[in-house]
Amino acid sequence: MGEPLIRAENVSFTYKINKDVSIPVLQDISFDIFPGEYVAIIGHNGSGKSTLSKHLNGLLKPDQGDVLVAGMNTKETKQQRSIRRKVGMVFQHPDNQIVATIVEDDIAFGLENLNIPRQEMKERVNFALDAVGMTEFRNRPPHHLSGGQKQRIAIAGIIAMMPECLVLDEATSMLDTFGRRDILQVVRKLNQNKMAIVTVTHHMSEVAEADRVIVIEHGKIVMEGSPRDIFQQEEVLQALNLDVPAASRMAKIIHNQYGDFRPDIIYKQEIIEEVRRLSSRSGVYAG
Repeated sequence: MGEPLIRAENVSFTYKINKDVSIPVLQDISFDIFPGEYVAIIGHNGSGKSTLSKHLNGLLKPDQGDVLVAGMNTKETKQQRSIRRKVGMVFQHPDNQIVATIVEDDIAFGLENLNIPRQEMKERVNFALDAVGMTEFRNRPPHHLSGGQKQRIAIAGIIAMMPECLVLDEATSMLDTFGRRDILQVVRKLNQNKMAIVTVTHHMSEVAEADRVIVIEHGKIVMEGSPRDIFQQEEVLQALNLDVPAASRMAKIIHNQYGDFRPDIIYKQEIIEEVRRLSSRSGVYAG
């Protein structure tokens, strides 16, 4: 796969509440994120997954170990701007990331801070608006938009910076089903265009979209693999207070009754296709 875009090497981190109280959050974590990869990080509340995500572009820095972004160490202050141009972040509350009163001005805000030439800035804003499907809203006030639309604008502001990796820290957790679906479509499109995606989420339908899943428990990586491999271990996930997609649960139930039924299904459509396959083989029509 070549060289990693992001490399975490034996990362440990502790929140220091005061001189007498410290809370260890990450413990000796190591992993790589490769260019164009789609990685989901999951874990129950308090597992350390959001803290880990904030290390990926230097918002937090390890107490021990290192995070390297394209070979640049996040501990090096002089590399901070270059690192954050490589790795952009979108957080849970879009209102906290919106700073302007007009959509296109908000998307241009980061570019202005980087002194991007005016013509290039216009081209990048147009590109970002198109990428998230919000071109028709460019002259709207952001506070008139829905939660899902605001999150698209937050993503567009990062896309305009042209990062190589987009980190989503619970970016859909405050959205309804339709808002999450819209954001997932945007993320899929970005990944298809070779942008690396790291998503921290508790929505297993989003996890199913990833190439690889990293499971965090008490600040340590306890599982890692493809979504199909991870969701096959339902009992282990339940012990970690994590769920599996409804399609995975249903497929396992059917497989236990009918051994020919695929147990590694993670999408609803796959259940329909498997029923049709087995029905066709047995001579029973499934319309």
